[in-house]
Amino acid sequence: MVSALITGGTSGIGHAFAREFASRGVDLVLVARDTARLEAVAAELHTVHGVDVEIITADLSERADMERVAERIEDPKRPLDWVVNNAGFGLHSTVLDPDDVDTHAKALNVMCLAVLVLGGAAGRAMRGRGHGHIINVASSSASIFTGNYSAIKAWARTYSTSLAMELQGSGVKVTALLPGWVRTEFHGRAGINASKLPNIVWIDPDKLVRTCLADAERGRIESIPDWKWRAAMVVADHGPRAITRFVSAKLTASRKKH
Repeated sequence: MVSALITGGTSGIGHAFAREFASRGVDLVLVARDTARLEAVAAELHTVHGVDVEIITADLSERADMERVAERIEDPKRPLDWVVNNAGFGLHSTVLDPDDVDTHAKALNVMCLAVLVLGGAAGRAMRGRGHGHIINVASSSASIFTGNYSAIKAWARTYSTSLAMELQGSGVKVTALLPGWVRTEFHGRAGINASKLPNIVWIDPDKLVRTCLADAERGRIESIPDWKWRAAMVVADHGPRAITRFVSAKLTASRKKH
């Protein structure tokens, strides 16, 4: 039986991954902080799709919890075919605000250190079996300069490619997911007002996940669902840096606290 572990699997993109995997008959291991929500999502997916759903309550800003999840990933008696490093949260602040230093440090733990620890665990376990898929959820923000969130996601993007290079030829495929604006509760939780954004910039989370899984199965190192975001990433990565800095400055200014 195929199985997948998803961090942050009870909301947003992570929940979309869980629903898609469950619809394909894939057994799940869901990792999140809220036990009650984990239990509710697990019960729903089991009832609707008949898959087995294991839950792990863990706060991935804490090193001990990271290590506990890593041990599950490397358990030889319960091998995993997919590991999705998705857990994260938005940062609606500048890098200059001293009141937010602890929040930025937590973000580094959840979206960098935990990805490093769990990605390494998955890579070792899957390499030993000669197959498996690892998906690291980064962001299109990795190509621009909107505070610490962009820096974190640029790290995740680079790390994911580095992991893919280390595992080349092992049978393990690693894909970085680089979404743009996705219709989830993510932005509301971060305090970002996205109500004025035009419909064209938005991506449906279910379409995003299906495209990402198809890209991962093809062995693509990066998945950028939707043509408009692929075009935007080409401009951000290869266009004049002055344009990228200009756009980044406008976005940063719009997020400053007043």
